[in-house]
Amino acid sequence: MTWPILHSKVFKRKSVPTPSGSVPPASAVSAEADVSRVLGDLLAKPTQESVLDGSLLHAAALLGGQIRGLGILRRGPDRVGAVMGYPRELLGVSLSGPWSAGRMRLLEGGARELYESNGPELAPLLDNAGMRAVGLSLVVPIMDRGRHLGALLLDRIAEGGIAPQQQEAVGRFAQAVGPLMGLIEGREDWRQAARQITATVVEALESRDFDALGHARSVAEVATRLGRGIGLAGRELDELWYAATLHDLGKIQGESGHALVGANMLHGVPALGEAERGVRHHHERWDGQGEPDRLEGEDIPLYARLVAVANAYVRLGDVKRVQAQSGKALDPRLVGVLEKVEGQK
Repeated sequence: MTWPILHSKVFKRKSVPTPSGSVPPASAVSAEADVSRVLGDLLAKPTQESVLDGSLLHAAALLGGQIRGLGILRRGPDRVGAVMGYPRELLGVSLSGPWSAGRMRLLEGGARELYESNGPELAPLLDNAGMRAVGLSLVVPIMDRGRHLGALLLDRIAEGGIAPQQQEAVGRFAQAVGPLMGLIEGREDWRQAARQITATVVEALESRDFDALGHARSVAEVATRLGRGIGLAGRELDELWYAATLHDLGKIQGESGHALVGANMLHGVPALGEAERGVRHHHERWDGQGEPDRLEGEDIPLYARLVAVANAYVRLGDVKRVQAQSGKALDPRLVGVLEKVEGQK
């Protein structure tokens, strides 16, 4: 059965394809492709990881195909934010490498510097990816107003070199990508600041009742795992996080009717419209005996059902005890997802 969600759509995470080998040759994607169109496509998926994904594909096309690559993010420790043709197990791995100089480089020794820059514990991972066989690499920094935001590491997996004109084309493309990455980084900074402020306000409220301290954070963590378990992503997970974190905000005026009070506090914040519904309805019951509107089954907003399951799990501390409420107070399908995601921890 598909998951009914907000506005009767199906919540399905849209995955960005990652080729298992090389990308199509240059003839499949013109080296003279309209850069503004490409940047528009990248902006349609506004995360730094998605931009790196798309940038790897386009850069490989500019180099004539037969390329594998890594997209490096430099927020905190350098880490792999995107892969093309390499195993996905590399995603999120902290790596040092030849991009640290912040300039374009053509490496005749392939991945040698990558091995030398990292400890021996990472060598098996790199070996498994086939990096010892790399003979030629192009390192392309991604900069914005002097800030080194990331890099593309492009490995040639076929005979032949990389012509100066191709290097220049990839360099120009990276210059266009830099401001886009900078814009997204700024948005991410504000997003994190908003989350920190929200969490601080909620913890200040919880501190009035020692037993409640940390409850909202725990519910948000479980709800987020549930959301990922049913394919939510990006903005959807953000709103779910806010719904879960703020679900008891109305208790500032007491226990009675706190769901409505909390929802009213969020009223008029367009960016949190669905989170508001999640807060309002998190005490509805699957059997229709809840409050405030006695909604039943899938008429209860998805975020509210997710928060209800997460809230029950945090309060009861045991999946089996939550199962006893399946089909009564809680969405039985989401209880099944809870069993799965908590069993994988």
